[in-house]
Amino acid sequence: LGDLRYDALSEFLQTLANKIQLDGDADLARGRKKLASKLHHTAKQLEDSAQAIGEAWTICKPFMNQ
Repeated sequence: LGDLRYDALSEFLQTLANKIQLDGDADLARGRKKLASKLHHTAKQLEDSAQAIGEAWTICKPFMNQ
């Protein structure tokens, strides 16, 4: 994963965040409130990471072919 370009890494992190969010939703529906809370928190952190690395991609993209 560490060798992915930042755009691909951002997409991966967002996809993972979406999956973890759905898992949290499912656990919440089953009454697993503590687990759901941790999963939702993790999903938010992954979304934040996806956004940050996406911004890094925007910065470095113009220099990728040099």
